[in-house]
Amino acid sequence: MTIRRVLVANRGEIAVRIVQACRAGGIDVIVAVSDADQDSLAARLANDVVRIGPANPALSYLRVEQVIAAALLSGCDAVHPGYGFLSERAELADACVEHGLVFVGPPADTIRRGGDKVEARRVAHSAGVPTGSGSASVGSVDAAVAVAADVGYPILLKAAAGGGGRGMVRVDTPDALASRFATASREAEAAFGDGRMYLERYVERARHVEVQLLGDHHGNIVHLGDRDCSTQRRFQKLVEEAPAAVLADDLRRRISDAAVALGRRLDYRGAGTVEFLVDLERDDFSFLEINTRIQVEHPVTEMVTGIDIVREQLRIADGEPLGFDQGDVTISGHAIECRINAESVVDDFRPSPGTITHWAPPTEAWVRVDSHGFVGYDVPPHYDSLVAKLIVTGADRDEAIDRSLRALDSFRIDGIATTSPLQRAVLAHDDFRNDTITTQWLETTLLPSWSPG
Repeated sequence: MTIRRVLVANRGEIAVRIVQACRAGGIDVIVAVSDADQDSLAARLANDVVRIGPANPALSYLRVEQVIAAALLSGCDAVHPGYGFLSERAELADACVEHGLVFVGPPADTIRRGGDKVEARRVAHSAGVPTGSGSASVGSVDAAVAVAADVGYPILLKAAAGGGGRGMVRVDTPDALASRFATASREAEAAFGDGRMYLERYVERARHVEVQLLGDHHGNIVHLGDRDCSTQRRFQKLVEEAPAAVLADDLRRRISDAAVALGRRLDYRGAGTVEFLVDLERDDFSFLEINTRIQVEHPVTEMVTGIDIVREQLRIADGEPLGFDQGDVTISGHAIECRINAESVVDDFRPSPGTITHWAPPTEAWVRVDSHGFVGYDVPPHYDSLVAKLIVTGADRDEAIDRSLRALDSFRIDGIATTSPLQRAVLAHDDFRNDTITTQWLETTLLPSWSPG
C-alpha cells in the first residue's frame, strides 16, 4: 500500500474506528481535533494530533482549509473524512486533489452527483431506479408551497446536501410549511454548510432499507447485502440490523440490483450506501438517497459478511482492486446495532453532556462496541450525542435480539443519561420481535405508552 499516513478529519467513535483500521494496516494516523477533542480517545490512540480550531464545528471540523492545512503540516498523504461534517462535501475532495492528497472516498464529481439529494434522484431515475414523487431543489418558502401543492401532503423537507436525518422535517399542512422550512434550512446550514432543501411526499407506512456498496477504480462494483433501519425517531436511527429479514427474496434481489445499477451509473468508487423506502404491502420500493461515505451502521454489515469496510475504503483509495467479486459475498447470521446516545429520553431526548464516571461495556465474544467513551471522558455539548454503538451477532434474528437484550442490561454507563433503556424496550417489544414495525412505529406506538420505570 502506498498510503502511509492518513489524517482523520472527524471525531468520536468513527475517528476511533478509522484510527484502529489504519493502525491494523500499518498506516500512521493523525487525528484532526478541535479544542474540545484534544484528550479524546481517538487522539490518545493516534500517532499524533493536529489542532484545527475551537469547539464550534463551523470553525474547525467544517473548514476545508483547516483540514487541508492539517494534513499538509503533519505530512499526511491521505484524508479520511468519516461521516458527517465534510464527508459529503465535494470541496474537500477537490482540495485534496489540488494539494496532492488522496481523498478516502469517491471523486468530487460523484459526491456532487450522488451527495446532492436532488441530483441523485435524477441520476437514479436515469439508471432505472424507482424514485417515487419528489421535487427539485426549493430555495424559498414560496417555491416549497407550490411544489407541495402538486406533490400532496404530508411531505418531507430534506437537506439537499446531507443526510442522517439532519435538516429533515415532516410537514402536514400548508400553514406549517413556512416555519418548518426555516427550521430545517437552518439545521441543514449548521450541519452541512448548505441550507438548500428539497421535498418529497411522505409515505405513511414504510420500512427503511439500505444497501451497502463497494466500488473500485477498475470498474468493479459489489453490494454487501442490505440493512433495515426502520426504528427511528424524528428520522434519526436508533436500532439497525442486517440483513433486512423482512424482505422476500425477490424484493431483496430487486433492491440490490437497483443499488448496483445506480452505483454503475455513477462509476462509484469507495464505500457508499443506497437508501430505499419500502412499501411491503405493495411489494414495492423507491429511492431515497445515496450516502457517498461510510455509514454509522456499517458494523452490522461487517459482522454478517466478515468484510472490513473501512479497510476496503483505504485499499480502494490506494488504487487497489477489490479482492472479491459478488459471488464471494455471503451473509452469515444476523447482527443488530443500538446507537447509544447521551440523551435523556424522559426529558424529550435532551442531550446529556457530562463526565462518564463508570464505563463497563459487555465483553462476550458475540458483542462488539464501537465507542470513544471511557471513565473520566467529558462528553462535550457541541456535537452529535452518539457515545457508543453496541453491535451484537447471533445465528439468526431471534438469537441476536436475545443477546442484544442481555448486552444492554450489562452495559453500565454512569454520569450521563443514555438511550439504552429505550433501546431495551424496543428490542423487548413483540412488534419488533415479529418484525412488523414501520418507520413511524417508535413515535406512534412505543413512545406514547412507554415509561422507563
